[in-house]
Parts: sequence; structure tokens; C-alpha cells
Amino acid sequence: MKPHILYSFRRCPYAMRARLAIQSAGIQVELREIVLRDKAPEFVAASAKATVPVLIPAVGDMLEESIDIMRWALAQNDPDGWLCLQSAKMSDAENLIARGDDEFKANLDAYKYADRKAGEDGHAARDLGAVFLAGLNSILADSEYLFGGRITLADMAIAPFVRQFANVDRTWFDRQDWPDLHRWLTGFLASTKFLNIMIKYPKWQAGDPPTLFPEL
Repeated sequence: MKPHILYSFRRCPYAMRARLAIQSAGIQVELREIVLRDKAPEFVAASAKATVPVLIPAVGDMLEESIDIMRWALAQNDPDGWLCLQSAKMSDAENLIARGDDEFKANLDAYKYADRKAGEDGHAARDLGAVFLAGLNSILADSEYLFGGRITLADMAIAPFVRQFANVDRTWFDRQDWPDLHRWLTGFLASTKFLNIMIKYPKWQAGDPPTLFPEL
């Protein structure tokens, strides 16, 4: 049977969350590490959008959105119960993920790449992004994770983007009065789940021996 193929980039938060779900589900894929400044022609030919992650499953349609890849993996196997929320809570989780993907990600990009655009105010974008983060801190003040005492889809979908925001100016981030958010992010960064998806792989080129992820 032909393998599932995942085009990925190690440091992309979208690709991170796709790998997190695939790893949790225990579904093995052929991982093809893409260098964004020098994309493999086979990757560009496979996906018109040419941004990672892209999953080409052994059976079924190609998936080009990271949250769809997460759902695809967890629908097949969800041993950690990332999708095990009551319907109302799942709706809340989906709404929180959507806010992270929309307003927070827009502010994150404006903050991180402010020096690339004339007239862009990185501090204003940072402060807008901080509103979302303060909200996460408030949620986490009442529970270990975003939706209770265990990890769910929301934690793993949002954490890679909080990591990216924190890394823009870690000194500033660490000074913010967000003790519960800091605790949550520190736990994520130290987790085996995160460390295992951040192993470095060489740039993929056609003809290379397949890189299998995760190693089952």
C-alpha cells in the first residue's frame, strides 16, 4: 500500500500542529521536509497553494489545511482523547481555535514581521495579540489545560502559535503577568510530544530514501 505523504517544515506552527496530531494518532507518514525559500518542484506541483503542511493520504483527497489534517488523524485514532469533549465544549474549543487562527495569527504576523513593512506598528500588533493571550491565561487560571484537566485539540492547535509569539521577544513575553499561560507553554515545550516532532530532518529531494514519521 502506498504511504501517506506529509509535506512539512519543522518550524512552521501549522506544520507543527499537524505533526502533533499525526504523532498522537500513531499514523505513520512519509515526511518530506520542505525548505520554504527553495521549494521542491514536486511539492509546488502537488499543491497550488505551495505552503505547508500538505497531506496526500494513501486513500482520499489531499488536505491542505493543518486543522483538517489534525481532524483527519484523530478521526482515525484518538488514544489521548483530544476530541473527547461534550458537544458544547467542543463548540467552544473550535471557536477558540478559530480566534487563534484568525485575529491572533494576523496580529502575530504583524508583530513578528513589522520590520518588513513600512509604517507597520509592531507594538500595536503585539498589544492586540496580548489581549488573546491574556484571555488564555484567564482560562488556564481555572484548569491545567484549556478545556479541563487534560490536553485537547485546542491546546495542541494553539500552543505552536503562542510559542512563535513568545519567541519574537522572549524577554517581553516573560515579563507579562500571565503565570498560568507561562506554566502551560513551558509544559508544552518540555513535553515529549513536542520534542519528538521537532527532530531535524534534511531537506527532502525526489529520490531520497523515505523519512518515516513518527517512528513506530
